Amino acid sequence: MNLADIFFHWKAIIEILILWFVLYQVMLFFEGTRAIQVVRGIALILVAFFFFQKLGLERLDWLFRNFFATSVIALLIIFHPEIRQGLARLGQRNIFVSAMDEEELDQMLKEICKAVESLSGYKIGALIAVEMNDSLSGYVESGVLIDSKISSELIQAVFTPNNPLHDGGLIIQRGRITSAGALFPLVQRLDIDRIFGTRHRAALGLSEETDALIIVVSEERQDVSLVYRGKLHSNLSHENLFLQAKEIIKTRK
Repeated sequence: MNLADIFFHWKAIIEILILWFVLYQVMLFFEGTRAIQVVRGIALILVAFFFFQKLGLERLDWLFRNFFATSVIALLIIFHPEIRQGLARLGQRNIFVSAMDEEELDQMLKEICKAVESLSGYKIGALIAVEMNDSLSGYVESGVLIDSKISSELIQAVFTPNNPLHDGGLIIQRGRITSAGALFPLVQRLDIDRIFGTRHRAALGLSEETDALIIVVSEERQDVSLVYRGKLHSNLSHENLFLQAKEIIKTRK
């Protein structure tokens, strides 16, 4: 094997690694949206296209080249909401998760779970969003600024019926309550069960645009749900809520 052959093989390996890295970043870009399955399919097609070129299969190369040229515009139109959501997340990073130690994290979750358990027992609805890596500053401004330490009593007071802030969302950033009565985007999906009301739809909507951990209390059914990355986990006990929320936050570190 001469020097030219060695260079060719190393060049091919580098190209494959770059391709896989780009595909992985694209999948992260669309994580939590309905477009992720389509993106995975496109990723497989791109890999096949790459090998068709390397193997010199001209007819298949021509077919795939023309297929992508004519389908790019259609994909941009069909998935423009997902593309917008992904772009909105770019550059919105913070250090909240890594800034809290184990003891502070446990204390925060205990106060939230204590409040949620009490609110559920009294059939009082609640919507709580905990900021992770994606900034919630834009949503903070839609509510009333608070900037207070997290306490079960304050959370319960915010969601007390007839309170002006009762129907909005409460936002926690960097281990502090920063806003109440905040407005979250409603989910646009049509596959949501009708038993879930506006709070659950707002939680799902926010989870599709950010990586926030969101807790919902249903005043009708008294059940507690955790929403993360477009997935809703309902009917959680106090213990399960604590464990699942802690696991998600620690995973994001």
